[in-house]
Amino acid sequence: MGRIIKKLNMMLSIVSPIYKAENIVEKLVSEIEKEVSKLNIAYEIILVDDRSPDGSWEKMKEITSQYNNIKIIRLSRNFGQHPAIMAGLSQVSGKWTVVMDCDLQDQPKEIIKLYNKAQEGFDVVLARRKERKDNFLKVLSSKIFSKVYGFFTDTKYDNEIANFGIYNKKVIQSILSISDYIKFFPLFVNFVGFNSTSIQVEHASRESGSTSYSFGKLVSLAFNSIISFSNKPLKIFVKFGMIISLLSIFVGVYYIVEAYNNKIEVLGYTSIIVSIWFLSGIIITTIGVTGIYVGKIFDQTKSRPPYIIDEIYGD
Repeated sequence: MGRIIKKLNMMLSIVSPIYKAENIVEKLVSEIEKEVSKLNIAYEIILVDDRSPDGSWEKMKEITSQYNNIKIIRLSRNFGQHPAIMAGLSQVSGKWTVVMDCDLQDQPKEIIKLYNKAQEGFDVVLARRKERKDNFLKVLSSKIFSKVYGFFTDTKYDNEIANFGIYNKKVIQSILSISDYIKFFPLFVNFVGFNSTSIQVEHASRESGSTSYSFGKLVSLAFNSIISFSNKPLKIFVKFGMIISLLSIFVGVYYIVEAYNNKIEVLGYTSIIVSIWFLSGIIITTIGVTGIYVGKIFDQTKSRPPYIIDEIYGD
């Protein structure tokens, strides 16, 4: 009965996916406890170990013995940051949920600002990083990702905003109801809508280690997200094919006129080969993109879970 009452009174849940955070997870929890306790509300901390190869899980189990409001979850394998976030969201009890990274670039002291702003009547309050403390390549790749994704999905994706923010329970429930196999939390937030705003927050330098998002992973994430959320690539190839067809009609008419006037000379070998290679490349690319969409449909119909929980401790 006590546990049920506690969950009913829970105001705030803080979810953080954990990966290669053995040296900072204890500080993360300590900072969250220090800052959120100032709100004088019931809260819980949910840490999700994305099967980190270091000692993060052992450190997390040590932490649960020190606090009575922490739940730790371990996934059966490394599923990725966004499925790990979804796993954490599936366990929240609070009326409000904060999602934040574990590297302390998302600073716990900003949670109070997010919570207070949400009390003004907003369902979503996103943290806008006014001065990103990332290296040049990370910032550049993030900007490229936002531009490419925005173009292919006809949406505005702000690279100054990531996962960090506070979300009403109805927003979380709506996000969890999305059955897409590919999980990308910021896009789900954008998709479900609701009354949202953003505030500027201080962005810190990484406490330990390096980002797990290499340029290759960002490209893969962008590609999978675009395929999952948009059919614009197919539309582009359809339009391009129609343009090529129209051009071929004009070219055909031109050569018919030339032939009628006996002006046709022997066509060059190079132009024929270039045309064949060009059109073959377009055809192969179009087939490839179509095949990828079919493959994603196949993945979706298999109904495989985006994550599998192995262990849960605490709370």
